[in-house]
Amino acid sequence: MLKLPPQTAWGARTQTLTVQGSADGSAYSTVVASKEYRFDPATGNTVTVPVTGDLRYLRLHVTGNTGWPAAQFSEVEAYLS
Repeated sequence: MLKLPPQTAWGARTQTLTVQGSADGSAYSTVVASKEYRFDPATGNTVTVPVTGDLRYLRLHVTGNTGWPAAQFSEVEAYLS
């Protein structure tokens, strides 16, 4: 789960990102292909990115953001299922 502050000061935006994963922290591969995710304060400014595999490490690669010229996250949460 990726979160931005829910305040209305953080307007809606779309961020484009790829998720990479690794079992050992050195050999990473793409586990979620590049995709746009919409963050909107009306829905809590959160998005869920489903990731599967036997992974210990995750890395986010952000290539676009319509709200700011850099990646923006206030929280990143990962859960085992």
